[in-house]
Amino acid sequence: MTCPRVGHINFLNVLPLTWGYAHGAAEGLQLTRGVPAELNSDIVNHRLDVSNVSSIIYARHSEELVVLPDVCVSTDGDVESILLVSRKPIESLKDDKIILTAKSATSHCLLKIILRLAYGAIPNYYIRHITPEDPIPEDATASLLIGDDALWLYHHPREDFYYYDLGLEWKKMTGKKMVYALWVASRRFAETRPELLQLVYDRIHHAFLTAGEHKDAAIREILPKKPVFTYEQLDEYLGPIIRWNLTEEYIDGLKTFYSLAHKMNLIDHVPEIEFAKVRRS
Repeated sequence: MTCPRVGHINFLNVLPLTWGYAHGAAEGLQLTRGVPAELNSDIVNHRLDVSNVSSIIYARHSEELVVLPDVCVSTDGDVESILLVSRKPIESLKDDKIILTAKSATSHCLLKIILRLAYGAIPNYYIRHITPEDPIPEDATASLLIGDDALWLYHHPREDFYYYDLGLEWKKMTGKKMVYALWVASRRFAETRPELLQLVYDRIHHAFLTAGEHKDAAIREILPKKPVFTYEQLDEYLGPIIRWNLTEEYIDGLKTFYSLAHKMNLIDHVPEIEFAKVRRS
């Protein structure tokens, strides 16, 4: 049997799935690990069959992709791992130079929406590699960091910088929940190998459905590899902060995100959200 090619964003925000893959869920799968930007490219260029991707990628390629139901990376307010770090207050930003992490896509759009619609700012954006140890280059006013880098910075702020959690900013602006990542499959794979798609969906959905049962073990197993975090920090971050259940309320927030992204010409249309045909457990 051909192994499905499955992408995995190896951030802490999907630790239940990382733990699941390490404990049997990866059997029979050909896993590719990477940051969102890498896997976004891999799925749209047909190098993967299924992957978690930045949610904006589905809007840009909905004709070639379908969404796996029930699973996502989302929050209802604070996210802690998508941060704007600035030399001045957010309301003072206008046409400043802002550096965007090269690792992401959804967060780029989210920041542009928030700064334009909530604060009337139209900065000059540049994509560049940045580190949490030196988050704002000397020639810039602010930077956007995501993932584990941002989470570390959230817990180690510098007194001379301002920090803004984009999940909280989105909630303040719209009152909605926010979906940062989806699991998608290529339409060709979904149509021609439905049994393999079902296998992948079952593994992913089960990992998040049973996340609470394995949370303590997953955190204790990852801590030696992530010594910059404490158990308590990860215990808070991995629920109640990060959520993985793609409910109707989160779909509503996703549709709002797509609508505002289209309003700002960040996507060329607002897609219908088409779910993969799988048996839902």
